[in-house]
Amino acid sequence: MTKQKQQLTGTKSKFQLTDKKRFILGSIVALIIAISPYFFYAYESVPDQKIWSTYFFTYNSRFYESAYTAMWTLNGKIIPLFFLIIWFFTCRHWWHHALLIPITMYIFQIINILNDDLKYVDSFQFLYLIPVMAIIIPSIYLVRARLFNRINDVDKSIQELEDELTFRPKTIWGKINQYF
Repeated sequence: MTKQKQQLTGTKSKFQLTDKKRFILGSIVALIIAISPYFFYAYESVPDQKIWSTYFFTYNSRFYESAYTAMWTLNGKIIPLFFLIIWFFTCRHWWHHALLIPITMYIFQIINILNDDLKYVDSFQFLYLIPVMAIIIPSIYLVRARLFNRINDVDKSIQELEDELTFRPKTIWGKINQYF
């Protein structure tokens, strides 16, 4: 009887530790999302000048001719990218890999904004997305086909099948490794 109690308490304390880590990580993510409006309006602290000098760096806005405008444009791409990345790592659904397409699109837009020689910020990025879409869209379709084959063969609900197909790594590094 004492061995059973030890096993139960050992399992329970291990379970509580996992819950504590999840709670802390969830709290950090919720706090970052809650203060995101402050991140969104951070560009207002940038001066409306062509050259912006700080202790850490100097930024010369050649294309926009105003550091304020450049940071406003950059911030308009970074904040949605940030939310998409959070959504990608916290989503449990089988289709969450589809979020890689807009994530890639925003990354290309940020690269284009930082490249001062471009005339149009959102031009030709679709051509760069084609290889990413060529990998992600068929893989999502294959997962969908697997789901519907299992629905026809087995008497399970869609939620049970999603739970069966969902891989949940324990660490952040495991989550990152899962996608690459």
